[in-house]
Amino acid sequence: MTTSSPNVIPYARQWLDEDDVAAVCEVLRSAWMTTGPKVAEFERALADWVGAKEAVALSSGTAAVHAALYALGIGPGDEVIAPGMTFVATTNAIVFQGGIPVFADVTPGSLLLDPGKIEALITPRTRALIAVDYTGHPCDYDALRDIAQRHDVALVADACHALGGQYKGRHVGTLADVNIFSFHPAKHLCTGEGGMVTTQNPEYAERMRRFRNHGIATDFRQRAEQGTWYYEMVDLGYNYRLTDLQCALGISQLRKLPQWLRRRREIARRYDEGFRDLPEISPLTVSPEVSHAYHLYVILLNLDRGQLDRGRVYKALRDEGIGVNVHYIPVHLHPFYRQRFGTGPGLCPVAEAAYERMLTVPLFPAMTEEEIDRVQAAITHVVQLHHRSEASAS
Repeated sequence: MTTSSPNVIPYARQWLDEDDVAAVCEVLRSAWMTTGPKVAEFERALADWVGAKEAVALSSGTAAVHAALYALGIGPGDEVIAPGMTFVATTNAIVFQGGIPVFADVTPGSLLLDPGKIEALITPRTRALIAVDYTGHPCDYDALRDIAQRHDVALVADACHALGGQYKGRHVGTLADVNIFSFHPAKHLCTGEGGMVTTQNPEYAERMRRFRNHGIATDFRQRAEQGTWYYEMVDLGYNYRLTDLQCALGISQLRKLPQWLRRRREIARRYDEGFRDLPEISPLTVSPEVSHAYHLYVILLNLDRGQLDRGRVYKALRDEGIGVNVHYIPVHLHPFYRQRFGTGPGLCPVAEAAYERMLTVPLFPAMTEEEIDRVQAAITHVVQLHHRSEASAS
């Protein structure tokens, strides 16, 4: 992640050190650049880290969602239920497969997929549920698993925000039939672009490995080891491979993940304490049953307090060098979905109301104590100033 000004604190930023650079340089000097030994090594390392049997590396988190839905056999006309509060990639992958996204609302406090809103949306064409671990907070997987099993549909975890999180002592990455991670620079570890799917099902893993390699049953390294040139395309796939360069970086970054998670949680704790007595904002709630991974720290502006305006607060904070952002515009409100599937306002009222109030606050492991203090002071000053001025104007 980069920013246009050195004085702006971005909402997220990667952290690279000399060990990361050395790991990439080692691959640059080797015989392999892509689909080499580092791919399998990264897959095994991440699978072991989360406790999964299988892990499949892909070129992005989006490719990972796509491959996961392909492995589950999602096809034309199949319905897949997903929350309205997510990034478009989650549901775009459904459309890539010819499926129909069905949007479910979220819970008011955490903005996670609401299990109580799912049953009414299930039809004979429903094939899967996608849970999104929004901001890094794991969903209620016991409730979601119960629904999935009763209706004989697959459970997918879009855990792109939640690497390192836990639900009732169980690691994210083992909680659903397929579990998706992203290694974008804003995420917990960085490979430039990249993604991974973890699963306990070897058949799913094999399908995804073919899918990422044009549908071909063997990759170049496997053929080189077997001393053969011959290959067969058995499915229609994509070029979704992750390179050895990127996997070497991922392996190096994974070693530092525990300390980075501790730092993310410490920053979140500081924010919780700093905003506790600020009535103009409300942080999202955290269940005592989870260990939050804190990819994002999202606050909700209490708009009823003097008609506090999100647009003005956003601009004022950006003017002060605080790189706040908004995650996300509910997917069903985007023009593509409104035109293609007839979605629109009122479909997910909780998600829509939250969107109008939300701001994402800077949080990344490399933040200094001075930057944390600066963010807290700026938010406190801006929301109180706008609360007073707008209340006086009314």
